[in-house]
Amino acid sequence: MLYPDLNIVFLFVLVMVSFTYAVVGHGGASGYLALMAICAFPVSFMKPTALVLNVVVSGVAFLFFRNESFNWRLFLWLVAGSVPAAFIGGSLSVPVYLFKLILGGFLLVGALRISGFFGKEKSSIIKPKSIVVVATGIIIGLLSGMIGIGGGIILSPLIVLLGWGSLKEAAAISALFIFLNSLSGLTGFFSQDESIPLETFWFIPAVIVGGSLGAYFGSQRIPAIGLKYILSGVLALASLKLVLL
Repeated sequence: MLYPDLNIVFLFVLVMVSFTYAVVGHGGASGYLALMAICAFPVSFMKPTALVLNVVVSGVAFLFFRNESFNWRLFLWLVAGSVPAAFIGGSLSVPVYLFKLILGGFLLVGALRISGFFGKEKSSIIKPKSIVVVATGIIIGLLSGMIGIGGGIILSPLIVLLGWGSLKEAAAISALFIFLNSLSGLTGFFSQDESIPLETFWFIPAVIVGGSLGAYFGSQRIPAIGLKYILSGVLALASLKLVLL
């Protein structure tokens, strides 16, 4: 799948992407999808690969963030809607043009999220109604399963914007949320007698290294501002490429 002269460069960038996302408790699927889109990987390869790498990195991130502030009530209502919806989404075959439009939108949101466009966190925390949280989880889970991401890149800013939790709580919840959603999406993918490309397993050691380092530094509150802005630019360019081309 990879061209020989792209192997080392691609794996190095994977380490950078997984590091940057893990700093904020994310699995990095949208970053992996952006990278694969720029390298012109086929759509059939992108979705399962992104989900596998997401499971690995979000699982690593949760190990580091598990002792941070964690709102179990909010988390459980979210996954009650998102996990079954992600399974359904993962089993759906999305037309290429629709895949590109949806993915382009998600990547643009990711770019804005990472660059801080969504603003500062609210000073007061509210307790949302359970039905609203479940509905939110269903929407995020369905789209995440269809596209091949864990949904954290949408969930984190949403939690902060709606005042459901602080940035610290959003990072902790997102890590486990992404892990479960990605597993559910993969299960739905496998239910259609699909398989993971063998080349995907080349990438796992790279994201383990990057994800472990990122989660470690992120849990210690060490920022990676420069990498965040670089990654937001990559996501924005990939979004434009997918939507316009």
